[in-house]
Amino acid sequence: MKRVKSGCISQTLVFSQKPELGLTKNEAIHANRQELTRYKVSMENSRTKFVILDETVQDDGSILVHVKKQINATTDTSEYFK
Repeated sequence: MKRVKSGCISQTLVFSQKPELGLTKNEAIHANRQELTRYKVSMENSRTKFVILDETVQDDGSILVHVKKQINATTDTSEYFK
């Protein structure tokens, strides 16, 4: 029999705006930062353990985020989030 002893998810997320909105680069960066902040707050509100490994603003104003997060509340994450 096998079971998950511990685990987490590693994701690369891109926060970007639709080009047809016609935002300037600074407006796009601001909108993307707001969306990223909402994402972080939603993770905290759901009590999901997570670590942002890297945040990079791209040339087009999008934000590339590498995140490591808990799979579910019952999975042990102690070796991933020290």
